Amino acid sequence: MSPVKMTARGVNVYYGDNHALRDVSVDILDKTVTAFIGPSGCGKSTFLRCLNRMNDTIPTARVEGSITLDGQDIHDPAVDPVQLRARVGMVFQKPNPFPKSIYDNVAYGPRIHGLARDRAELDAIVERALTRAALWNEVKDRLSSPGTGLSGGQQQRLCIARAIATSPEVLLMDEPCSALDPIATAQIEELIDELRQTYSLVIVTHSMQQAARVSQKTAFFHMGQLVEQGDTTKIFTNPSDRRTQDYITGRFG
Repeated sequence: MSPVKMTARGVNVYYGDNHALRDVSVDILDKTVTAFIGPSGCGKSTFLRCLNRMNDTIPTARVEGSITLDGQDIHDPAVDPVQLRARVGMVFQKPNPFPKSIYDNVAYGPRIHGLARDRAELDAIVERALTRAALWNEVKDRLSSPGTGLSGGQQQRLCIARAIATSPEVLLMDEPCSALDPIATAQIEELIDELRQTYSLVIVTHSMQQAARVSQKTAFFHMGQLVEQGDTTKIFTNPSDRRTQDYITGRFG
């Protein structure tokens, strides 16, 4: 059993008067892939954004409850959200490389966080991140080319390389394959499996097949509530809640 990396207790999220997420409590384990599943608009991405305080950027959003990383409250005034996002990285649904070179996309985080003392160290960080994202061999001869010139699957791997270049401890992925073709999706899924040796991963996915393939833990959200959570095999074969059963067998969603 992996140790707990992050905990959420009694998390509620409001957008203005809209109570988007109700009383969510969940543990995120280290070196484990946790999948958040559920129909569109059920709160899974909203909750994902709580884990690195991305909801802070939405003026009408209000988050209540406790979320900790290694036992420290991430809303503690001593916690700098920028530093938190270096530790809890994020990969979005649509690949969003910066309009910079492949090299500068990956070097961006290490530069702003002062992780490299000189160019040689920065080169090493970039190479390591691109290698871990299974992209190095495809781009090593064109690092100065724009990241936006890569294929969709390569762009998403570039965004993963960018996220892991700051050596985060947790990696959040919001539907990372929904804009990709089946071959690129398979590559990202393989990558997720490798990355969990090092990181704690949380993936929001609308594909139950994907959740079943890549995750060890699954949490099912429905209408702003966390209905149930547990081992992926149990959730998919023997769920405790009728709503989970109905969703997984395709009765709604």
